[in-house]
Amino acid sequence: MTSVDQNRLVEILKNLGLTKYEALVYIGLLGIREGSATEIHEISGVPRASVYPALNRLMQKNLVSISHTSPRRYRATPPEEGIGHLLSRIEVNADEAKETLREIHQKPIQKVRGEEELIWSIYGKEHIIDRLVDLIEGAKVDIRLMAHWDLLQGEVADALIGIPPAVKVEMICDRWESERQPHFTVLAEPVQPFRDSIPPPNMAGMFLVDGKQVMVSMGSGDEMPSALFSESAGFVQFFLRYYRFILDWKKQSDQ
Repeated sequence: MTSVDQNRLVEILKNLGLTKYEALVYIGLLGIREGSATEIHEISGVPRASVYPALNRLMQKNLVSISHTSPRRYRATPPEEGIGHLLSRIEVNADEAKETLREIHQKPIQKVRGEEELIWSIYGKEHIIDRLVDLIEGAKVDIRLMAHWDLLQGEVADALIGIPPAVKVEMICDRWESERQPHFTVLAEPVQPFRDSIPPPNMAGMFLVDGKQVMVSMGSGDEMPSALFSESAGFVQFFLRYYRFILDWKKQSDQ
């Protein structure tokens, strides 16, 4: 094996969770099948004082086994089995990291700079839709929304239909062409004929969830849509009041 090939192999093994010395010891031991610590030091080039710690860690990773003879001799786990052990460790660690990160992500956003209230910007239709679906699926009490049907149709409508009956849904929209659930209140107002010549803002919408979260989006034509999301009490209350104003006006106009 050339030095270039070995360096590349060491880097690959490091990506799989080994240190440089662990990788060199494992590669060297595979080459001689089994050997003493002294022999491993000579074949691997790892400093003698670092061979034993590397061997101990490799044994913990099931890449090396040890004999009970004196002096002790070490044997490398065959590559197929050894790489399998490394991949299993990576999978276990990845699952643990994913679960922990999910718990962190699902916690309420913390204020980290005094009394600063965080407002997040979101750009692009796909990102807006993904965030809306997450927001809807996380609702516990109620969802209040004002939106254009072009924003609601598809994944957003499916998410609304799929939420539990305990979550009340109240919507003001130009139209609702999907399934209506018993816990839905739909106030639909068709676009007036004289407004047909004016392209509506087809990504326009305001979503209030549990009175604690709000997301407002806007976009029409070929422009990239954008949205704002916040759990700021002031931001939420502003749009909640606006929603109530529109709701009252809509109910009065229907009388």
